[in-house]
Amino acid sequence: MFQHPGDSNISKFQVSEFILMGFPGIHTWQHWLSLPLALLYLLALTANILILIIINQEATLHQPMYHFLGILAVVDMGLATTIMPKILAILWFSAKAISLPECFAQMYVIHCFVGMESGIFVCMAIDRYVAICKPLHYPAIITESFVVKATVLMALRNTLTTIPVPVLAAQRHYCSQNQIEHCLCSNLGVTSLSCDDRTINSIYQLLLAWTLMGSDLALIFLSYVLILHSVLKLNSAEAASKALSTCTSHLILILFFYTVVIVISITHNATMTFPLVPVLLNVLHNVIPPALNPMVYALKNKELRQGLYKLLKLNIKGNECGRGSLR
Repeated sequence: MFQHPGDSNISKFQVSEFILMGFPGIHTWQHWLSLPLALLYLLALTANILILIIINQEATLHQPMYHFLGILAVVDMGLATTIMPKILAILWFSAKAISLPECFAQMYVIHCFVGMESGIFVCMAIDRYVAICKPLHYPAIITESFVVKATVLMALRNTLTTIPVPVLAAQRHYCSQNQIEHCLCSNLGVTSLSCDDRTINSIYQLLLAWTLMGSDLALIFLSYVLILHSVLKLNSAEAASKALSTCTSHLILILFFYTVVIVISITHNATMTFPLVPVLLNVLHNVIPPALNPMVYALKNKELRQGLYKLLKLNIKGNECGRGSLR
């Protein structure tokens, strides 16, 4: 399948598949992680589907802010589904092999979804900025058309700018080894196995992180600085508290999302000393936000809570009626 790097004709050989080893350092008992990861994945799917159902059924939630939340739910489910079935297959069935095209495709989709989540956070920050700082102009600025245009723009941005990631990775030559100490096909994890120079891959990964994530984080930070400045000028403490409460759930998710991204970037340099840390963080970063996002919004948002209670109440009544008719 692959050739030792000492062979003189090394350039003629190319591995046909990669082997995803799972979590480094704990291979003998890593299958025990399958239960919490499977529960997180199930929670992410269930919670986000509930959010979509509630938003669809409640006419009062047919607003731009909730449209963005619905898009975030779809992105979260896509991100979790991109990685979790393969991770569970590795842990349950030792299905560690993955072909090169499948690996590069997974790499591309992960980058797209992560970038899309970051972009939706920007849209939601702009929505909150206009709602709090320019409330009279909100209906004219944040319209259905704005939601569609912003979503399409973010989708195009992330699908196009991330294309070079798998393309550059596919251009590398993999001839010496094919075992990846990871559960998924991360760009740097895969290209570290290449036999030729991978500087361009590292440079583009860094450039992508700064241009996409960096610019998104800067826009979000600017939006909330302006929101805070506007709120502090309010004479009513109650109005200020109400304005800030609408942003709390958003801020919690943003802080978690970008904090983990920064931590992963920092700990990646320590992979030789603590190889498990960046791998575990990378996996959790792709599965915890999808599970956490809908719960935070449901707990902090009165309209969503009411929609959830109404949905559950209807289901309970429906079941009771069904049992009554059987009698």
